[in-house]
Amino acid sequence: QVHLVESGGGLVQPGGSLRLTCRASGFNSDYYGIGWFRQVSGSERVGVSCINSRDNSTYYSDIVQGRFTISKDDATNTVYLQMNNLKPEDTAAYYCATDRGCWKSGSWYYPTQIGSWGQGTQVTVSS
Repeated sequence: QVHLVESGGGLVQPGGSLRLTCRASGFNSDYYGIGWFRQVSGSERVGVSCINSRDNSTYYSDIVQGRFTISKDDATNTVYLQMNNLKPEDTAAYYCATDRGCWKSGSWYYPTQIGSWGQGTQVTVSS
């Protein structure tokens, strides 16, 4: 029902910045969270950040807190992930998704229930 498309990935040097974009078409009010996830080859997809579209509250996994900023533009139905001070360990495929909430437990943002996934965009931080 909701179609998501990510863009903005690429190759960047350590310490550099990238801005990822997630453009959404359609809307389901039950899935009010918009999350960013990442997956390294051979590993599980993990939560990075989430924004609550109801109240604009934001959530970050500790591994990116202080370096990444999630935001949204309601006029264009777009969510951004500004990534600063990038590290080689940030290298991954990044995906946005609708989520039935935003839930952080301990050090991690976890999905509550995913509605729709984007196709992913690759971020590579060289060393």
